[in-house]
Amino acid sequence: MKGNEHKPRIGIFGRRNYGKSSLINYLTGQSVAIVSDIPGATTDPVRKTMELHGVGPVVWIDTAGIDDIGDLGTLRIEKTYAELRQVDLAIILVSNNLFEEQEQRLVDTCRDTKAPFLLLYAQSDINPPDNYFLSEVAERTGVKPFVMNVSDMAFRQPLLDLVLSSLPESAYRHASLLGDIISRGDRVVMVTPIDSAAPEGRMILPQVQVLRDILDNDAIAMVSKETELQASLSSLAKPPRLVVTDSQAFDYVSRIVPDTIPLTSFSIVLARAKGLFDEYLKGTPKIGSLCDGDRVLLLESCTHNVTCEDIGRVKLPRLLTKVTGKSLSFDVVSGLSALEKPLSDYALVIQCGGCVVTPKQLASRLAPAIAAGIPVSNYGLTLAYLNGIFHRAIQPFISQGA
Repeated sequence: MKGNEHKPRIGIFGRRNYGKSSLINYLTGQSVAIVSDIPGATTDPVRKTMELHGVGPVVWIDTAGIDDIGDLGTLRIEKTYAELRQVDLAIILVSNNLFEEQEQRLVDTCRDTKAPFLLLYAQSDINPPDNYFLSEVAERTGVKPFVMNVSDMAFRQPLLDLVLSSLPESAYRHASLLGDIISRGDRVVMVTPIDSAAPEGRMILPQVQVLRDILDNDAIAMVSKETELQASLSSLAKPPRLVVTDSQAFDYVSRIVPDTIPLTSFSIVLARAKGLFDEYLKGTPKIGSLCDGDRVLLLESCTHNVTCEDIGRVKLPRLLTKVTGKSLSFDVVSGLSALEKPLSDYALVIQCGGCVVTPKQLASRLAPAIAAGIPVSNYGLTLAYLNGIFHRAIQPFISQGA
């Protein structure tokens, strides 16, 4: 099962009228993006999912030109670079035998974010490349440009093969969430509260992902509401190998589950899988050092209807204030929107589970805070800390070397 967060993102970048939209149509075999001779036809990023042999579904992203003009053009360029910082592979178009400041900035951004990139000399039928230019670009960037044009289908498969070989495996091959903790035949109890914040008629994505991982490891899953947990545990002939709960029920569940049974949360399981677990482990205990007047940033990856039981906007701020006893200020930013305040205003950043974003997107989101030395945590780890069970909640993973 692949949610959106498991789809590698491949972005196409370059100047206006270099054929970025034509390229995404060429690669997907569909009229996905508007193609026009008028510069700036692509304003917002255009996305198209396509099955790529050997990888599975990938998301192609067409972006606005890096040489756009005017106030709106500046905003479009900012959006383009925001996309560049989150892709798993960048395709940078060059043409007209030009490699100047704009192209170099794209390359430098890829290197800064550790994103692999391809250089594609586009429109070679209209503006043939100079061999000296190609050699100079290859020497300057370390990447040999792939010369092609979209009027010739002979280039399509070689280009797709190049994309496949350049896409890092970490973008599409993911380790099991619990495979190093559970084994065939183990019983895992999933505690899934149903409150006003629960989606209508379905389970939330982290719960579905953990359930699928349990099944993939040939273990046995038992799903229970927190109010039925005691009865569920009593019905088992022997204790379960692990209990995974919604983080919001930590206090209630931890009092029911004996200390001899490992306990963690869906959010913590995802936090470990997304690759920033060590940063969360370092940052979470800093909650105990918060002072009066400190500001806390809460990052939500998804967009959802806010209720009175919302974890990021209601429960976490209320619990942080209560447990720390400090007068704190809170800001919540949804999706991948830009921050309204400088990062230096914050004493702590708390990220949600990130179930709907890729590991690269999440890492890109938190990288500035980590670089600035601002502690970062995760919803689940924060709730574990505030409920006094931080060490218990991370123990299943620490004992496995995290």
